[in-house]
Amino acid sequence: MTEPTGAVPGPDGELRCPWALSTADYLSYHDDEWGKPVRDDIGIYERLCLEAFQSGLSWLTILRKRENFRAAFKGFDPVVVAEFGPGDVARLLADKGIVRNRAKIEAAISNARAVLELPDGLAATVWTYADTAAAAPRTMADIPAWTPGSKALSVHLRRHGFRFTGPVTAYAAMQSCGLVNDHLIECFHR
Repeated sequence: MTEPTGAVPGPDGELRCPWALSTADYLSYHDDEWGKPVRDDIGIYERLCLEAFQSGLSWLTILRKRENFRAAFKGFDPVVVAEFGPGDVARLLADKGIVRNRAKIEAAISNARAVLELPDGLAATVWTYADTAAAAPRTMADIPAWTPGSKALSVHLRRHGFRFTGPVTAYAAMQSCGLVNDHLIECFHR
């Protein structure tokens, strides 16, 4: 049996992106958060971090560990995380509630420091790459893994010292923060 590629009815009969119906966690994330505009530095920093931690893993794994990540990274406040030192890295590497990958943990700390160095702040910087003119996708196949805009954002962030923010990670963050609207054309959220 092939998986649906277009919008499908959810438990309430509303048409949704098909990925949202595989688990209750995805349904809640799709309906309550994914694609809704995030315009603050903490919110965007959190999503960039989570997308970086997701690299090579299932998004569901990250979503289910999200509250643990929030506790471990002190609410993803870049001002606080920028002060993390070797003891915090050791604490995070011992925390079974998060993904314990040294390179990703160190990148999250380094990226917090980079956030503080952005002249206009993270949210203002990231929102200059918003793509509100993209055509609405009809099927999941119409949704790219990255775009020229996410590549440009990635280059900009990396130029300012960010790590684990390649074009695919940047695009996933853009989707989650509402910089692009990748809800399928028939999805009730569009």
